[in-house]
Amino acid sequence: MSRGRRPRDARAQAAPSFQALLTAARAVRRQAHAPYSRFQVGAAVLDEGGRIHAGCNVENASYGLTICAERNAVAAAVAAGAKSLRAVAVVTRERHPPATPCGACRQVLAEFGGDDLPVLLAGPTGPAQEQTLGALLPQAFRLR
Repeated sequence: MSRGRRPRDARAQAAPSFQALLTAARAVRRQAHAPYSRFQVGAAVLDEGGRIHAGCNVENASYGLTICAERNAVAAAVAAGAKSLRAVAVVTRERHPPATPCGACRQVLAEFGGDDLPVLLAGPTGPAQEQTLGALLPQAFRLR
């Protein structure tokens, strides 16, 4: 770092990645298989290496076999070798307020991210609302 320059905070450094996360989640949402609910969801996660992994919801006639977008994105990250998450974006059709991850997805996110994990919630267009995983899932169950 050159003299006289202040270090940027982590939030400022992450901002471009947050926009890329939203872009990836919005793009993959269009691929969702949601013939029963018609509720398309796209999610993207940012791993510890700065890579983005995306997933969409995949519904099934046997509703219990449906897999949420957030869990598909986490599974893609794990399959690519990710060990932890730095942020997640979830895009649904709702804008105000945007939909949040279900309880099962919150718990899966807790497996790979801490209470301070940024969770961006957005509609198909416009700005995102930012929450933390800890606000969405206080006192998450963890073995570590």
